[in-house]
Amino acid sequence: MSSGESIWEVLSNDAAGGARLGRLSTPHGRVETPAFIPVGTKATVKGVLPATLREVGVQMVLANTYHLALRPGAEVVRDLGGLHAMMAWDGPILTDSGGFQVFSLAALRKVTDSGVTFRNHIDGAEMMLSPESAVAAQNDLGADILMALDICPPYPCPREEVAEAVRLTLAWAERCRAAHERRDQALWAIVQGGVERDLRGECAERLVAMGFSGYAIGGVSVGEGHEHLREVVGWTAPLLPADRPRYLMGVGELRDVVAAVGMGIDLFDCVLPTRNGRNASAYTADGLIRLRNERFRTDSRPIEADCDCPACRSWSRGTLRHLFGVGEMLGPILVSIHNLRFYARLFSRLRAWIEGGRFEAETQALLDRYYRNH
Repeated sequence: MSSGESIWEVLSNDAAGGARLGRLSTPHGRVETPAFIPVGTKATVKGVLPATLREVGVQMVLANTYHLALRPGAEVVRDLGGLHAMMAWDGPILTDSGGFQVFSLAALRKVTDSGVTFRNHIDGAEMMLSPESAVAAQNDLGADILMALDICPPYPCPREEVAEAVRLTLAWAERCRAAHERRDQALWAIVQGGVERDLRGECAERLVAMGFSGYAIGGVSVGEGHEHLREVVGWTAPLLPADRPRYLMGVGELRDVVAAVGMGIDLFDCVLPTRNGRNASAYTADGLIRLRNERFRTDSRPIEADCDCPACRSWSRGTLRHLFGVGEMLGPILVSIHNLRFYARLFSRLRAWIEGGRFEAETQALLDRYYRNH
């Protein structure tokens, strides 16, 4: 595809549950779902070349509006050819609206009906992000999928504050929709509501009535824990249109991902694979291993025997431990690459199990093995 808004189709549904196989077609290529989206906050997935992202099976990347509007500026990105040119990535890109920074930079911002005023974390200068400016910035960034500006409340949070977050999220979604004019970019809305079932329901119902081309569930990776996450997704996913993609924001823990796929979620993003990679923690089928541990000092095995990533093809656990120990940047790069490949392989398996009608049995075996030592 070279033009036109993103198109979504469901290819098949798991007979035993809510998991589904889908395809998202964007102006910059297709994404087979369920799929994982690595985070490239400042227009790069830290330490990983775009060609390597492709090699390990990444289909789509995420960048952040707040950070790029701050530096180098959305207009600068536009004048450099947009995010695809700047990132040297010709595949699909999704941009967060900056709404997560309303949560993560709570001490540096003030929220009003007009939008969010930040004292930015670089030099303390004032920055205003409104629904209209968030859309305009994302238009300049040139992503395939844009997110409406929302309010992400923390957990725990008083009900009245969650209700106010829902009120603003709904009002801002309408304003984002009115401001969005580029037909080659899809605009998706975000369902908020904390762990309040009725507020989640109200938010979902009213956003669906506005008619967005995709829907995200936000505010479920802010400290509420696995059981609350499952409850919120279980309440919310069935309220979202079956003919639209469903995106669970900021979620990457294995058991959370598997549970959410089983409830009909199609897309995920999270910093965990690369953040853990930079901190010497590697994913394996038998759980996360911490390569700084002394027991890996003379371990000549790859991180994972059946993995085909560049790290596992050429470097041992012991060598990787050495690279971290002496502060060589190659260590974090290689383990980040391995972790991204782990997630790509995981989601490839999930898609195959859905297609083959084996999702429930196979994922239970996967979880039993991954968490058996935890």
